[in-house]
Amino acid sequence: MDTTDVLARLDPALVHLAAARTNLSTELIPAIRDSINLRRREGVAAISATGVRIEDAVVPGSGEIRVRIYRGGPAPAPAVLYLHSGAFVLGNLDTDHRQCVELARRAECTVVSVDYRLAPEHPFPAALDDAIDTLNWIAAEAESLGIDAGRIAVAGNSAGGALAALLAQQSTDGSVPSLVFQLLHQPVLDDRPMPSKEEFDITPGFDGPATELMWQHYLHDTRPSDASVPGRREELAGLPRAFVSCSELDPLRDEAIDYAVRLLMAGVATDLHVFAGTCHGFDSLVPGWETSERLFEMQGTALRAALHSSNLAVHIPA
Repeated sequence: MDTTDVLARLDPALVHLAAARTNLSTELIPAIRDSINLRRREGVAAISATGVRIEDAVVPGSGEIRVRIYRGGPAPAPAVLYLHSGAFVLGNLDTDHRQCVELARRAECTVVSVDYRLAPEHPFPAALDDAIDTLNWIAAEAESLGIDAGRIAVAGNSAGGALAALLAQQSTDGSVPSLVFQLLHQPVLDDRPMPSKEEFDITPGFDGPATELMWQHYLHDTRPSDASVPGRREELAGLPRAFVSCSELDPLRDEAIDYAVRLLMAGVATDLHVFAGTCHGFDSLVPGWETSERLFEMQGTALRAALHSSNLAVHIPA
C-alpha cells in the first residue's frame, strides 16, 4: 500500500498523521520510550478528570507492579482491570490515562491500570504474570479497595488487548478470578500472517513490519501457543461477553474481526465495531476528535451495561 492510497482512505482529520511511523528496532526502543513517555506525561495534566478520583499504588507483595486507580462510582463499585497499549515494549501508567478516565466516568466504575513489565527486557510471560497478580489482588482485596468482586471486567488497548483476552480465557478456565466482560480495542491477538498485515505496510500509528518485531520482542525464544497468543486458542465457548473495536487502516484489523466472529460463532455475545478511515491509535493521537469521542461513548455504554446489569450473575471461584 503506497502513501497515496493511505491518504485517499484516511479520514481528513487524520491526514496530518500519514507520515507517522512506529519503528520497533531494538536499538531505537529506549529513545522511543523516552519520547512517548514525555508526551504522555505532559498530556496527563491537560486531561480533565472531573468526577473521577485518582490514586497511584503498588500491588502488595509484587515487588514492582505499580497501578493507577480511577474511581468513578460509589463503593462497592464494579471494577475494570486495564492493560495499556504499547506493542509490549512501550508505555506506562500515563499511556492510556485519558481512556481510563473515560471508562471510569462513563461506566461509573473503578478502573485499575497496570504498569506491567515490558519486553524485550522482560519477555513473555512477564507482562501476563503482572496482569494475573493484579487481578488476583483486586479480587482478594475487593472489600478494602471498595470493589464488588462479583463485577470485575478486563479491558485492553492494542498489546494490552492480548493480555486482556488471555485473562478472559483464563477466567473461563478457572485459573484466575471470574470476569463478567472483556473490552478489546484494536487488540493484538494473533502472531500469524493476516491480509491486513500485508496490505498496511506503511500505515500511520502502526504498520505490518512493526507487528513482526513486536511479537519477536515479546515471545523472544518462546514458541507461540494459545498460552501466549489468544488468537491461537481453538475453544472460545463460555468466554465473557465482549466488545471489540478496530480501525479500517490497521494491520491488526483482520485478527480483531476474526476473533470477534469466532466469539460470536462460539455463542459469546459480542459487539464488533470497525471505524472507517481510521488508523491504529487514533483515539490516543486525536482524543478530542468526534470519532474518538464516539468510541469513548460506545465503550462506556457497553461497559456500563455489562457492569450494572440487574441480571448479572457469575460464579466467583473460592
